[in-house]
Amino acid sequence: MGNGDDQPRYEISQAAYIKLVLHAIKHSTSAVNGVLLGRPSSSDASLTEISDAVPLFHSHLGLLPNLEISLILIEEYYGGKGLSVVGYFHANERYNDSELGGVARNIGDHIYRYFPNAPILLLDNKKVEALEKGKDLSPVMQLYTRDASKNWKLSPDGGSRLILKEPSANVVLMDYISSEKWRDIVDFDEHLDDISRDWLNPDLF
Repeated sequence: MGNGDDQPRYEISQAAYIKLVLHAIKHSTSAVNGVLLGRPSSSDASLTEISDAVPLFHSHLGLLPNLEISLILIEEYYGGKGLSVVGYFHANERYNDSELGGVARNIGDHIYRYFPNAPILLLDNKKVEALEKGKDLSPVMQLYTRDASKNWKLSPDGGSRLILKEPSANVVLMDYISSEKWRDIVDFDEHLDDISRDWLNPDLF
């Protein structure tokens, strides 16, 4: 195990988790991404509490100007609530692609400048599929963190370092998937096309 105690850990709220997965399901034929919002835990220096998430894009993910605009708006809104961008979420376009690609790494690097403990969460499609069998209570995401040489590495002990705040989150997620709640999710792409569409998704839950 070594010095596992000071490894950064992440606790993700049900709302943030479900929003990100539903966004990926809505745009299942394209890559999608989002940002994680939260704060370091006041009681445990190695723990980051992820309390919300914003679905970003489902087309042209690598366009930095759009990312910059969205991050400014997101920081402005959530800063007022004492939250900031603490990580990045990515889902690959192809179902069986479980690699962390260049775009995800670049955006992860960008967010890492804001928050040095920032993780990248990569959607694991096979785990999403396994949800329907209803057995797995662990997150359907893989955890990547930056190592000392600034490379993004898959955490082999992701199960102990990425924790669902509400243990029943996958059960709730399944309800949302089966009732096609993913149709209602609005991301930044859609907001930039039509500003009346609210990227905060206030009515989702």
